[in-house]
Amino acid sequence: MNRLRQFWHATKKVFDLPRRLRGVRDGRADPQIPTFAVSATLLLGAVLRKPSFLQLQFESARRGWQRLIAQAAAITDDRLAYVAERYRLEDWRALLVQTNQVLKRNKAFEAAKIHGLLVVALDANEQFNSRCRCCPECSQRRVKVKNRQGQIEEVTEYYHRFVCAQLNGPTLSVVLDLEPIRPGEEEAAAALRLLGRMRRLYGPRFFDAVTVDAWYATGPFLKAVQRLGWGVVAVLKQERYEIYQEATALMTQASSITWQWEDRQIELREVQDLPFTDPVLGLLRVVQAEERWSERRQQGGQKITVNQESFWRWLVTGELEAIPVQGIWRIGHRRWGIENHVFNELTQHYHLEHCPHHHPVAIVAWLLILMLAFNLFEWFARLHSQLLRVGMITLAELARQLDRALERHEELEPLWSG
Repeated sequence: MNRLRQFWHATKKVFDLPRRLRGVRDGRADPQIPTFAVSATLLLGAVLRKPSFLQLQFESARRGWQRLIAQAAAITDDRLAYVAERYRLEDWRALLVQTNQVLKRNKAFEAAKIHGLLVVALDANEQFNSRCRCCPECSQRRVKVKNRQGQIEEVTEYYHRFVCAQLNGPTLSVVLDLEPIRPGEEEAAAALRLLGRMRRLYGPRFFDAVTVDAWYATGPFLKAVQRLGWGVVAVLKQERYEIYQEATALMTQASSITWQWEDRQIELREVQDLPFTDPVLGLLRVVQAEERWSERRQQGGQKITVNQESFWRWLVTGELEAIPVQGIWRIGHRRWGIENHVFNELTQHYHLEHCPHHHPVAIVAWLLILMLAFNLFEWFARLHSQLLRVGMITLAELARQLDRALERHEELEPLWSG
């Protein structure tokens, strides 16, 4: 079985991907190369984890590649960049949304539910750091570096930041959308734009709750999310907040629940009906977790056991009052998935830190394509591939098999013909 042919046939059958991909438009008036061929090349390159547009130029000269996208000549990196600058971003977002909606209709997210709720994690990530390239959407900061003479000097560093929304589960994790953080903007403001757009595109009931870091634990953010119709579990670290101080005083009197999760001994407490900085939010509750576990480490040529512990507090809005403390603990820790799985996976294997073309529209277009490719590969590997499920193949080997399948071009067909 040609693995790449199997992959594209599966995406066509389940997501109707070729037809939907034809709906992606760009702003060229009289294109020499069809938008469809360029979009197919970019998406295929992201799935196969190609690091740059220049690499895609060489890859698109392969016979198998040209047979797949029905394009008889290689597509240059300049052409890819030119089209990426002119993409209609709403089309790529629509494609990302449509694939996730199909996954939900097919019950792919059932294992991710916590007490019947789907929880979305929000977090920001920084990439594309540069000291020589910038665009109108770059953030800036001054950093100290050593020059060639070994002296410390200050230089301007440019970078981009994005807020991502991830639905994390034990079987399948997907990215729902992303939003750029504008220069000088707080990430909570970008997160609210992201949530507002997701409510419009996915609908208010696609997911049920949001889990966020302590940066978002503010009255305006919590109130805005409540108005959108979702509950919030936010890390509570701000000791200056009265609710933190009150929770500290009352936790010693609260009864505890001891819970064993994998190798961790967890002690949970909660305090209910506490006021926050904004009375409009209503009374909130605080859930506290003390976790203890042991780790085996290599030290001095010997393996030793090291005892570890961590302490967490979460602020929980009233929409989630029916969820027990064990459920809140699980929701709070779902936030780890977006960093441990999405950001780390994309950085290590999908070249997230590499900016293929430094242009505001091209950057967002490429990130949307990358997230779509990540979702499709994860779906194919974890839900469609029996070899991965039974432990006969790794994710990295599956990616290599997809790439090697291009060499057997006679087994491929123009899957993009509709």
